[in-house]
Amino acid sequence: MPRVFLIPTVLTFVMAIASVSYADRPVKRDHDVTVDDYFTIGVITGCAVSPDGRYVAYAETRWEPPAKKRNTDLWVVECSTKAVRRLTFDRAADGSPRWSPDGRFIYFTSNRKRYPDADPPYDGKKQVWRTSPAGGAPFPVTRVSGGIGLFDLSRDGQTLYYTVLSEEVDDEWKSLREKYEDLEYGHGVTGFSQVWKLGLANWRAKKLIDDRRVIREMVVSPDETRVAMITTPNEELITNEGRSRVDVYDVTTKDTWTQTDEKWRADHPSPYGWLEGLSWSADSGALAFTISYDGYQSEVYVAQWAGGQPTIRKLERPESVSVAGGSLEWRGRSRDLCFLGEERARRRVYCIEDVRGPGQGDTKTLTSGDVVVTSFGYCDSGEPLVAVLGTTEHPRDLFLVPEPDRYERLTRVNPQVDAWKLPQISLVRWKGADGDEVEGVLELPPDYKPGDGPLPMIVEIHGGPTAATLCSLRFWIYGRTLMAAKGYALLSPNYRGSTGYGDRFMTGLIGHENDIEVRDILTGVDAMIERGIADPERLGVMGWSNGGFLTNCLITRTERFKAASSGAGLIDLVMHWSTEDTPGHVINYMQGLPWKVPEAYRAGSPLYNLHKVRTPTLIHVGEHDARHTPTHSRALYRALRHYLKVPTELVVYPDEGHVLTTYEHRKAKMEWDLAWFERYLQSEPRPQTETRP
Repeated sequence: MPRVFLIPTVLTFVMAIASVSYADRPVKRDHDVTVDDYFTIGVITGCAVSPDGRYVAYAETRWEPPAKKRNTDLWVVECSTKAVRRLTFDRAADGSPRWSPDGRFIYFTSNRKRYPDADPPYDGKKQVWRTSPAGGAPFPVTRVSGGIGLFDLSRDGQTLYYTVLSEEVDDEWKSLREKYEDLEYGHGVTGFSQVWKLGLANWRAKKLIDDRRVIREMVVSPDETRVAMITTPNEELITNEGRSRVDVYDVTTKDTWTQTDEKWRADHPSPYGWLEGLSWSADSGALAFTISYDGYQSEVYVAQWAGGQPTIRKLERPESVSVAGGSLEWRGRSRDLCFLGEERARRRVYCIEDVRGPGQGDTKTLTSGDVVVTSFGYCDSGEPLVAVLGTTEHPRDLFLVPEPDRYERLTRVNPQVDAWKLPQISLVRWKGADGDEVEGVLELPPDYKPGDGPLPMIVEIHGGPTAATLCSLRFWIYGRTLMAAKGYALLSPNYRGSTGYGDRFMTGLIGHENDIEVRDILTGVDAMIERGIADPERLGVMGWSNGGFLTNCLITRTERFKAASSGAGLIDLVMHWSTEDTPGHVINYMQGLPWKVPEAYRAGSPLYNLHKVRTPTLIHVGEHDARHTPTHSRALYRALRHYLKVPTELVVYPDEGHVLTTYEHRKAKMEWDLAWFERYLQSEPRPQTETRP
């Protein structure tokens, strides 16, 4: 059973975890978690079940010094014996495993490089390879100059479909762009996608589709009569918002039909939704996909063919469940459509039964209890379910799920965790802004007991905001697990706008950023103080991305936080709209463009209240962050250090984007945070300062 901590007068939601056997786990947990332990964690990033259900192939990512970045390799586990075998060993980002229909081969993508070989398939470009579940040297299936993009394998295993890029310069300034081709241009140079098919018997390749499209997803119907694609007009990420579409190519007629035109989008909650998660039913009669938004719930759609043009309709989902966009999979050869859904800090597998014609059956939960599922799959028969999931006692592992409340563990990717002193993880609730209920994940030190007194507490704020902190063991660079190991209470609020708490809770943030969610967080802090968990004199706050933005908002509201760590945060929403790669996010929450609703942008921006900040603030940002550009962090640093004389440090991570990717940078981030909070929260408490107006 997971360790659920109960404190008198604390409203804690007691979890009922489904039974899992841990018979070989050491009884004694005697290892104190350190920063270095983070780099021992392996993460399963995807799985594929063999057609007969005998094996599960999976991709595992882990740190392997002296390499600077994590690498992904392929593994396979035999379900009956639980024997695990590593299949690949190169630093080549192996992934996307697919089984041949006879189970003899696993096809996958890889960027293999042999020095001094500069020719495909050993030139470091992505190609399709295959290997046997018994092991052995991988065999290169494609040898495309410049590499491939996407791939799919036909149901009979005789044909491989893949995409390649063909760059074109396509406007009136073509001659200048070609003359100065090394310069960066805002538009006019596009890598369009071509679809090729490779016969695996005669090894002949043939170009199938070349219609000046940028293809972001591609799946071939099992009968090979249609190729479904999610396309955009160019490679800019901004066009994925609102301009992505589902195109279906008819192999017989060679016609391509757009299934999701502007008329289809007309009644959507926002024009800036993006499409993902194409999935064909086994009978080739139905194509499922999702549309996702910032600020609104993702929805599931299905296009069904019954001769001629398909009909498209939205499937119903439970109001309390947030669909994880792109997580669709049909159950074996049935018309039962499964997806990942979040509900109250859990992520489970749900199934919409019997999706046919205008109807659908019930939606059932296939993984009950307090689990967080990250991927899942089926064999051809549709039984049993295989899921990658974590609980409060272990990171992600593979499990067979023969029934919703039965879990049979197949892997133990991180056996070292069995000896760790784990944080005491619980769900807590409080009354947020306007009296509405808010929930969060609370982590307490492993040895903390009722009556020990209040702790220094750090509020850790998730990004998104269309996301949530989930109730499972998670050791990552933003505070979870590590802060509790160092003696802090860690509160991760699922504030207004988070997934898994119903439509009203999510959309309630629209038009109220830097307002209602800030009050949700502050009332959570008040609740932890009232319940004797948090020391009001030793409060800290930290977050990354939208969590960094909210950290910046909070320190302009109150001086109660004695230290802050702002990661990839924002200070000005007009600047954010003008520089980020997905501006539909800002437009949705502000309910308009900057010149139409300037006061909304001003009200949502902490910039105009920076003069109220007195909290010592540590600032992190990646040098090349395209999502939350470094301009925000540099401006925050300038204001606090040079004008307001607030203790401030700025850490810029070279060659990094919105996510830190190297060993050195992730370790630096964690050690800077620990030192910062140690300096300001673990020393003798300072007198409380009144909240500034």
